[in-house]
Amino acid sequence: MIGTVLKALISAAVIVTVAEVSRKFPRLGALLLTLPIVSLLAFVTSWTQHHDLPSLSKMSRETLILVPLGLPFFIPLAFAERWGLGFWQAIVFGVLFAFLTIGAWFGLVPQR
Repeated sequence: MIGTVLKALISAAVIVTVAEVSRKFPRLGALLLTLPIVSLLAFVTSWTQHHDLPSLSKMSRETLILVPLGLPFFIPLAFAERWGLGFWQAIVFGVLFAFLTIGAWFGLVPQR
């Protein structure tokens, strides 16, 4: 139970840190977002709990594919001002774009 609470606190700290840093320094906030902090924590936690390298390797391969497929999420946010979108509209369109690309992957490519 303590481990779960600790993981939640670390995740919350990462989110708050990125949000606060990005307000004054957007580029530094973007850098922090691109670091695979959550992935690192997830891999280390999974390894310490299960010691299942084949499972972690498979998850890592899938992540290598899914990260680029999730990048369309950022397109509407990046161009929201230019396209006349509000924040929530850009978020919704971003989720739809990512859903389409990731959904296509899951729908068209069989699981191995």
